[in-house]
Amino acid sequence: MDVLSDLLHRARAKNALVRKLVQRPPWSLGFADAPPLTVVATLGGHASVRLGEDAAPVHLAAGDIALISATGRYTIADSPSTPPQVVIQGQKKYAVGGDQVAAHRSLAPRTYGDGLPGATVMIRGAYELRGDVGDRLLDMLPPLAVVPAGPRTRAALDLLATEIACDEPGQDAILDRLLDLVLVLALRAWCARPDPALPAWHRALADPAIGDVLRLLHEDPAHRWTVAELAAKVGMSRAAFAARFTGLVGEPPLTYLTGWRMALAADLLRDTEATVATVARQVGYEDAFAFSVAFKRARALSPSAWRRQAR
Repeated sequence: MDVLSDLLHRARAKNALVRKLVQRPPWSLGFADAPPLTVVATLGGHASVRLGEDAAPVHLAAGDIALISATGRYTIADSPSTPPQVVIQGQKKYAVGGDQVAAHRSLAPRTYGDGLPGATVMIRGAYELRGDVGDRLLDMLPPLAVVPAGPRTRAALDLLATEIACDEPGQDAILDRLLDLVLVLALRAWCARPDPALPAWHRALADPAIGDVLRLLHEDPAHRWTVAELAAKVGMSRAAFAARFTGLVGEPPLTYLTGWRMALAADLLRDTEATVATVARQVGYEDAFAFSVAFKRARALSPSAWRRQAR
């Protein structure tokens, strides 16, 4: 499994919320308490996205996809000039003044709005990503990333839009997987840009040797890897490999491995009832004491204390 797929798999939360919105101008929807990652796609018409009150609005044309990783408030409207109308918080709809108002009219399963001619049609999918691994995925993105329309993303969006209006057995599973497809295609398109702001490890994936090593570290983090063994896997000398890995990734190979192990361990401690010794073995430490020392060095808390605080 490649590194991006591994991050998506480990960070993925089930039961992503997927909705289709059909709004005739003028309209403006504020979203409070945003989840860690939201996918917004404009199927027909156009929209404007603004993070917070002071940020510049970003235009979405038909077929564009916005990846919103800011967890504060954001607004989607037909135009930047449309004044705020309602705020959606906790899946309830409130007037700007604070009073709860009637929910959007249901037009079909998971489809809301007015359905009038000239309406903007959008899909919004909300993800609750898990823990430290989810943070690594979000580190790839700015608070708002816009992926322009393309033939591959458009085909996936059309299929998702069709399935949203269905209400058949297995529908939630289908929508989860189609939203994942849209997300992966959008992430791939975004990361293909020559953007120096991407994490160094992602840029290193393009290097055949270092990309292969990163895949090995993600596939089997519990293996007792050495620099010499990793170098041999890609047919390089130990010194040349260490220098190349550090230059591309920004840190030595075993330092990267330790950081990945600590991210996995943090999520295991929070999400499972496994003992500290079991977690230690799962991330490559035969000695629970050595694991505890490494974890405390990385997180400033012992594994047990971190687990209590995280819960």
